[in-house]
Amino acid sequence: MLPITDESRRPSHFPVVTVSIIVLNALGFLCELIWGDAFVERWSLIPAQVVAGKHLITILTSMFMHGSWLHIIGNMVFLWAFGPGVEDSMNPVRFAVFYLLGGIVAMSAQVAVDPSSTIPTLGASGAIAAVMGAFMVTYPRDKIRTVFLLGWIVDVTFVPAALLIGLWFLIQLFNVGVVANAQTGGVAYVAHIAGILFGAATARLFEDRHRLIGTRRKLDQPYDSS
Repeated sequence: MLPITDESRRPSHFPVVTVSIIVLNALGFLCELIWGDAFVERWSLIPAQVVAGKHLITILTSMFMHGSWLHIIGNMVFLWAFGPGVEDSMNPVRFAVFYLLGGIVAMSAQVAVDPSSTIPTLGASGAIAAVMGAFMVTYPRDKIRTVFLLGWIVDVTFVPAALLIGLWFLIQLFNVGVVANAQTGGVAYVAHIAGILFGAATARLFEDRHRLIGTRRKLDQPYDSS
């Protein structure tokens, strides 16, 4: 199940923060490829160290690192599917703050459930889960172009955002406590749950009412092909 894009609307503004986040994640992954394990161990989050008050900056830096090509590509596809719409409902500054807070909450949840762990934790999944939670609240009826992979069968269909994200959330609940495999250990599903709950709970607080109303009015206008 891979969301590609929101087919119900186009952002009224260029998603500068979403694009910047994707670029930062790409640069972070490039640094991992260049400097290897030493870089990963220094800048990824290790719960036991954070609990001890050491390397607190890794709560942020770990949000821009990934364990494999599949890990970063999957995360960035999800971010591109939902990020522009959420950024459009807020504004660049609010969205940047929202994204970082969502990631901090998700990473903090990971530390809370396994504070003695010495396994490096990294990835943007928690912050992106927050974006998905906000999207579900703001645009629940939007149709998301989604690729379904069933063995050798590939199908592309349109799924309401609330249903798609709701199913994704249920999968996280069923897998809570299981760590997604990555080269360095991965992110616990509880971080995804914390992220999406944060996003759903705080989306309205970060909305820019003028932007949101303007976007909806634009969608109500008939299409002019002239």
